[in-house]
Amino acid sequence: MNKSASTDGFAAALSQAGQRIDSIIGEEPIDAYSQHAEWSDLAEPLPTTGVGIEATLKELHERVAPYGTNQSDPGFLGWITSGPTVAPVIAATTASVLSPQKYGLTAFNFLEELSLEWLAELCSLDSGMKGVYSTGGSVANLVALGAARQFAFTNAGLDPSAVGVDGRPVAVYTSTEAHHTIARSAAVLGLGRRSIRSVAIDERQRMIPAALEDMIAKDIASGVLPIAIAAAAGTTNTGAIDPLREIGTIASKHGIWFHVDGAYGLVGSLDERVTDRYDGLKLADSAIVDPHKWLGAPVGVAATFVRDRALLFDTFTQEPADYLEGSLAADGTAQSTFEAMGTPYSEFGVELSSPPRGVQVWAILKELGIEGVRHRVKTDNDFARRATRFAAEHPKLEPLTEPELSIATFRYLAPGIDDLDAFNHELMLRARRTSRYTVSSTVVNGVFGIRPCFINVRTKTEHVDEFMNHLVATGDEMLEA
Repeated sequence: MNKSASTDGFAAALSQAGQRIDSIIGEEPIDAYSQHAEWSDLAEPLPTTGVGIEATLKELHERVAPYGTNQSDPGFLGWITSGPTVAPVIAATTASVLSPQKYGLTAFNFLEELSLEWLAELCSLDSGMKGVYSTGGSVANLVALGAARQFAFTNAGLDPSAVGVDGRPVAVYTSTEAHHTIARSAAVLGLGRRSIRSVAIDERQRMIPAALEDMIAKDIASGVLPIAIAAAAGTTNTGAIDPLREIGTIASKHGIWFHVDGAYGLVGSLDERVTDRYDGLKLADSAIVDPHKWLGAPVGVAATFVRDRALLFDTFTQEPADYLEGSLAADGTAQSTFEAMGTPYSEFGVELSSPPRGVQVWAILKELGIEGVRHRVKTDNDFARRATRFAAEHPKLEPLTEPELSIATFRYLAPGIDDLDAFNHELMLRARRTSRYTVSSTVVNGVFGIRPCFINVRTKTEHVDEFMNHLVATGDEMLEA
């Protein structure tokens, strides 16, 4: 066995991998589970003697690669992630080899901060907002709400990162449409899931400010400590944008931390047709956005922005470690790469070991610029409007929402069927199983709806039309059966 084969010669291996990836993306997608016989026997005892790099890559390309989810296929419309584009994949691959950690006085650490500044500008955040990358919206929300917890308890005379929370009743306010990571963050931060206050929504699935105000007033009167108000700039279910200015004004009035979960939709402000719905964003104390969603980065890239990054330091700073701090030069005296951490992102979040993620975002924004991203956003929003218009004009379909961003929701109207929810659930499954199109579902005002999310850069107009026609044809076949 050539033991150097797996450590040298990236060019040939990456070229082979790239060709295989391109060929799979260009084919009709394979449902991995239905073909499980092709890969389930990968189970074998741990090898005593390795087979070498060539045999390993051959098995990877032939028996593993074709049997994933292929979210790069243009028919993948299911969730708010899709296959990444080329530039960030190459950037991530380059970084994984040449700068495995994002720390040190390196170009990668420099691009971490530069890309955060670019991303904040792209999303029209306040110019003073500073950020940190993490793995996704779950951790990004956790980091933001960690800062909110630090802010609220410190103002109440307690340092929670040093001594913990003291058991007093607390509240985090968000809408009934909020992503479940808000509740999970409250649990992990010691605030408890029961601290979540679910505020009612209006007919457009947006938080009702008057209901929020009433809830806060009652809590304060009963001695509850408000921790944060978490609004959505594009909910996962329908893409709804909460009334940010009204909510932010309420937060300011009561001195409560104002967080905006824009994991999916923050980039949507680039579409001039909906920019006004982001009015009030600059009131936010924190906001998150996931570049692995609309920007097309590989999964595992999210950003948390805060108005005061010192609060992140107070919340997440580590105790000194001899092996680390002892290896660094005194402040201001570093003369080589490993004598300083660069921007100390390990003090601003929950990760120490962490790859450079900013280089991926830098590559995307360098390639596309603001106008390229704007075109992508508007195209996807147009697809959602096109699908909704199709549903509105078709006698057998009914739209459930009017899209604000790139998510459409509708259902098939089946005459003579008592349980339309069950029928549409089966329709979604059958349409998925009999075509290349993968969609998901949601519930709107108590009604089950089919939910395509148009965020896939490879999706074209013809795919939207083909999917909608296939859905109707599938529903018709179910009625005739």
